[in-house]
Amino acid sequence: MTPIKQVLLAAAAVTTLLLPVGPALAQANEQFIALPSYRVGPYGSNGQAFYGGYVDYLNYVNIKESGVNGVKLAWEECETEYNTAKGVECYERLKAKDPVAHGTVYNVMATGIAYALIDKSVADKVPLMMVGYGRTDAVDGSVFPYAFPLVTTYQMQISAIVKFLASKNKDSLAGKKIAYMYHDSAYGKEPIVALEAEAALRKFSVMQIPVAHPGNEQGAQWLRIRQEKPDYVIFWGWGVMNQTAMKAAQKVGYPREQMIGSWWAGSEEDTVPAGAAAKGYMSATWNVAGDTPPAIAGIKSVVYAANKGNMQDKAKVGTILYNRGVSVAIITVEAIRNAQAKFGKGKPITGEQMRWALENLDLSNARLKQLGATDLLPEIKTSCANHEGSGKVKIQQWDGSKWIVVSDWIEGNKNLIHPLFKASAARYAKEKGITPGCMK
Repeated sequence: MTPIKQVLLAAAAVTTLLLPVGPALAQANEQFIALPSYRVGPYGSNGQAFYGGYVDYLNYVNIKESGVNGVKLAWEECETEYNTAKGVECYERLKAKDPVAHGTVYNVMATGIAYALIDKSVADKVPLMMVGYGRTDAVDGSVFPYAFPLVTTYQMQISAIVKFLASKNKDSLAGKKIAYMYHDSAYGKEPIVALEAEAALRKFSVMQIPVAHPGNEQGAQWLRIRQEKPDYVIFWGWGVMNQTAMKAAQKVGYPREQMIGSWWAGSEEDTVPAGAAAKGYMSATWNVAGDTPPAIAGIKSVVYAANKGNMQDKAKVGTILYNRGVSVAIITVEAIRNAQAKFGKGKPITGEQMRWALENLDLSNARLKQLGATDLLPEIKTSCANHEGSGKVKIQQWDGSKWIVVSDWIEGNKNLIHPLFKASAARYAKEKGITPGCMK
């Protein structure tokens, strides 16, 4: 063997060692969607249902429509375990697999991870979807061009919950005492400023009761509730914290009918393990359970009939979190479709184009009906000034075996809440040296 051949073979061997292990890089006529997810750890059962629904809808679009205008959807998951450091690591790993779109869009379903990725997403020009979670002040697209807290923010959600409770008391909460029991994390802390503003406006008092991660120790917190007897408990839990709270409430004799949770504290993963202790408990939601929406029925008949479903436990298909995952995937696919309509049908889009599409989203009730997604989402119409696009929730109640919707759409108090996030966005812009302005 000549010295030149030896050098070439050695170089080839080194190159082979440096190739990425696992799935190949994004292909030319595919839309690669990065999917940092969590299916293990203390919140794994929640993630299994949510991401199962998300993946099933992407597969449904590929099978039924051959993708979006012929562009097949591709994706890869990366396990974060709801851990911020691992979430950032997954972001960097998945971004590198797609040199053009950088992963198209990220939906990490964890407020802490979302906070950590805000600046990175701007630098990389790839949008961050925070559907039903994340930074409320990112509603202001002039400061946060690549962040989209779509559907409803935590602050608008808690305002809507307060409005619902007021409707049960002749529209007055004056003199009432409300306990706010929350996951002691960015997720739980995000709505506090809005709740305090509502309390000042409506003349009720607030007890703040944090619960440490993961939330399976709540004895002291419920002892305090038993002693102080609040009129209502607004509950901002996640994972095992939720079923633990319902059982603890039953133990101390606190009526579950006076407990109302966030939409991340209102799924079958919470109520079924709690058993009889869950009956009467309420929560916010933006989607129904069951297979009544044609999109869910379609996934069953198209994806699962072909044995291509993502859920090992098929009984979870149609549950609250599964359907919520489908709803987020619908937004994702509609944004891709929106981007193609402007930048070229039948072509993969870039992260910058996806950003434009999310900022110019118009999911009307008519379009939702066409998609078979009625009752899976409220109408969503975004702009630079409003990356939220809705601000509405419904309230549901557990009857002992299933969730029953007990309200119409309720919109939080925009006149109270929007100035709060605008002030926060202005402070962030000053701190980061950002000159607010809308992108074209």
